[in-house]
Amino acid sequence: MKKILIVEDEPTIMRVLKAYLTKNGYAIAEAEIGEQALSSFTQSPPDLVLLDIMLPDLDGWSILKTIRSQSTCPVIMLTALGEVDHRLKGFKTGADDYITKPFIGEEVVARVRAVLRRPQTVYQEEDILKYGPLHLYPNSHYVTLNGKEIDLTPKDKSLLLFLGHHPNQNFTRDQLLDHVWGMDYEGSDRAVDLAVKRIRKALKANGLPNGAIKTIRGLGYQFHVEQ
Repeated sequence: MKKILIVEDEPTIMRVLKAYLTKNGYAIAEAEIGEQALSSFTQSPPDLVLLDIMLPDLDGWSILKTIRSQSTCPVIMLTALGEVDHRLKGFKTGADDYITKPFIGEEVVARVRAVLRRPQTVYQEEDILKYGPLHLYPNSHYVTLNGKEIDLTPKDKSLLLFLGHHPNQNFTRDQLLDHVWGMDYEGSDRAVDLAVKRIRKALKANGLPNGAIKTIRGLGYQFHVEQ
């Protein structure tokens, strides 16, 4: 059973998160303040942390920085702050995802599942993938084009980051489902086509005419880079 550490000082939100995650088979550890969270993290490391930014003692940024100094444990930031600069700060500090309050319980569960499926690969700063004006940040899990963050869903980002990490390699829909959606995914392979369509649209809208991802007839898709 996967263990999740919830760091949240609002009792109502804590109860909601705990109820949804427990119902879906996760073990829960709770912390209301930063010092308690760090102590719990050290003594009994979780599989994932849901981390509120605004806490009575330490802020979420400080806690995230401490966690990242000793672990690659996935961290999802949880906050009422919705501005892009706050999201970027979280991603650059090493957050794996970002959920803005108010939220739907099912969304939190879906995000937790998605993040836990990702391979926990450690990337160094020099591993940022740069393709002209398109920069992919595998560790921070965000994408910029001409210096501007591209607004994509977490799953679409995961797909783009995976393809970008394997330039000019062909992948079938089934292979992409296994790598990005996970081996236990039971939906249609149309999910890949729809995600590619959204990625292309977002990239084209921000100044990348060809959309970066090429359709390989009879095979699947490829992140195309000119040799």
